[in-house]
Amino acid sequence: MTSQNNVLKGVFLVALGATTYGMLATFVKMAYSEGYTTAEVTTSQFIYGILGILVINLFQRVKNKNTAVKASPKNIFNLMLAGTSLGMTSLFYYLAVKYIPVSIGIVLLMQTVWMGVLLEMILEKKLPSKQKVIAVFIVLFGTVLATNLINNDIELDWRGLVWGMLAAASFTTTMFTANSVATEISSAQRSLYMLLGGAVIVFSFAFVTQVTAFNLEIFLKWGIVLSLFGTIIPPLLMTAGFPLTGIGLGSIVSALELPVSVTMAYVLLNEKVILSQWIGIVLIILAIIIMNVNFKSKK
Repeated sequence: MTSQNNVLKGVFLVALGATTYGMLATFVKMAYSEGYTTAEVTTSQFIYGILGILVINLFQRVKNKNTAVKASPKNIFNLMLAGTSLGMTSLFYYLAVKYIPVSIGIVLLMQTVWMGVLLEMILEKKLPSKQKVIAVFIVLFGTVLATNLINNDIELDWRGLVWGMLAAASFTTTMFTANSVATEISSAQRSLYMLLGGAVIVFSFAFVTQVTAFNLEIFLKWGIVLSLFGTIIPPLLMTAGFPLTGIGLGSIVSALELPVSVTMAYVLLNEKVILSQWIGIVLIILAIIIMNVNFKSKK
């Protein structure tokens, strides 16, 4: 019974984390509508995010009476290097939703499903299972429906599509590195150093692209919201929930961010989402379930 309760607790934590992250792009789009730039949005998010995770680290250090395993210089370097993909994901995703609807942007981000299979095949040097191949084809077909490519009346800005696919590629890298680099130290420490690595990318982008004076009002208006929904709450909830659910069930539950993101865009941004797009979204979620469910019966 305790084991079942732990799984339910894990499902709740992962679901809440995915739901929170699913709301993020809508808030970014709303910040854009008020005239803020991508550089201002990402910089404020990462600064508040680093401060928030720093506080959590200090709290944990006091709670554990300084007995937790500390990160070595090698750990810090590897995590910061891995964190650069985290910074790129935020930048590419936010640039994508600047040019295309949020409902399309989140679907492009979900291309991590087949990109993850491809990366796994390259790293492990073996062909994916039939189950994964079927899931990949369902994702691709679902994407065609969800992005409304079959409707010639809709013209999508090619810049948004390119940035969206780049966001998916960097997110795939982040997922692989987040689960394999310096796993012996606490998740709060790992989050902090990965955020610092991401901040190097974000601040460099801001330095190069911000041609007007930096609007500091972003810190009061959107910075805290973006950091909570993007860099603080989802990673903490998911790193707490995934060990309880396992990767398979956790991945299925985390797919919630897709319908949440589309619904938020529909409600708050009045983005039009037609029936075929919803069918495509359901197919992508179905593919994630197929990929993570063990169909082999236990003897």
